[in-house]
Amino acid sequence: MTKTGTRLLTILAALPLAFAAGTAFANSSMTTGGRTTQPIGHYEFCQREPGECSQKTAKKAPVELTRKLWSAMIDVNNAVNMMVAPRTDMEMWGKEELWSYPDKVGDCEDYVLEKRRRLMKMGVSAGDLLITVVRQPNGDGHAVLTVRTSRGDFVLDNLELRVLAWADTEYTYLKRQSERNSGAWVSIQDDRNVLVGSVK
Repeated sequence: MTKTGTRLLTILAALPLAFAAGTAFANSSMTTGGRTTQPIGHYEFCQREPGECSQKTAKKAPVELTRKLWSAMIDVNNAVNMMVAPRTDMEMWGKEELWSYPDKVGDCEDYVLEKRRRLMKMGVSAGDLLITVVRQPNGDGHAVLTVRTSRGDFVLDNLELRVLAWADTEYTYLKRQSERNSGAWVSIQDDRNVLVGSVK
């Protein structure tokens, strides 16, 4: 068995004990600010798929993080990461920031769209599945899926096997979809002290 497979089995085996103890995760949620600009790629995606960007969610508590949901988050993250081979939009389409559902290949936001679609089919509301724009430690932009839960915000990422609490990642969080309106975006107040390496 590969190291990756062994690690995944270890995580899954530990879940029942973690949930029983009630200490599986730190309850950490992002602090969001006011409305901000919508990424151009998302705007154009909304023009092509208006139903994806008109989902309204009533103000409510985040989805309850059960063992079933946690397993689904891990399964969806792994399945999509393995199904889709990474390609840039320029390589696929000859232009930047063309967001689309992936068909075997995709850029980071395409992975996010597919993971969001799969979790919504499982019954998770649009307001708890938020496309999120971050900055990587090397300065590059990136997109991940944030899942709002009763135990905090977690991130599904095509660059990471594990599903991590947002505060445990090395990203700087910039903005995400509004939890009330899938066509609107809000800023993120990321006040963590993230260590970012630099090349001299």
